[in-house]
Amino acid sequence: MEDKITNILLAGVGGQGILLTSEILSEVALGKGLDVKKSEVHGMAQRGGSVVSHVRIGKEVHSPLIRSGEANFLLSFEKMETLRWQSLISRDTVCIVNDTQIFPTNVNVGLDKYPEDIDAFLDQNFNACFRVDASKLAVQAGTAKAANIVLVGALARLLTDYDKELWLDAIKRKVPKATVKINCEAFRLGYESMVL
Repeated sequence: MEDKITNILLAGVGGQGILLTSEILSEVALGKGLDVKKSEVHGMAQRGGSVVSHVRIGKEVHSPLIRSGEANFLLSFEKMETLRWQSLISRDTVCIVNDTQIFPTNVNVGLDKYPEDIDAFLDQNFNACFRVDASKLAVQAGTAKAANIVLVGALARLLTDYDKELWLDAIKRKVPKATVKINCEAFRLGYESMVL
């Protein structure tokens, strides 16, 4: 991983902890002595709108933005958000999807329908797609708010160049002190949920 740039796209909706997750990813890479660039778009995030973060890791990274089709990993916090960022992913993108649905406002008020064929899209368009019930595992860890850390654990299982201790140290530095134990448990559950 150190000889090339690894592009990680995080996508979800406001309030799911995407920005915290991108900070944790950046801390882990910095802890390994790598260069990191990240960028975020979260215009309507506080109203449940779409949020996306680009994280690029390597020996030397010049731009924070992932180019079209070049995401190596997609960490999707909500199923429909997986569809929204198709321009940045490819068949070779490794996709980790939180197996949960959050209906946007236009669906809740009956102006639109939530897509019914997302699972078929995932099966047909990725060589590797992992579904994680992060919301359920987070509740098991102690709070539904830790679903983002469950997904971090799942990603850590795939990024084998990084020791688990680097991830846990970054989590401990970034989450509120009172939630460290719950978040470490959420990380463990996410890590162990990945069947490779």
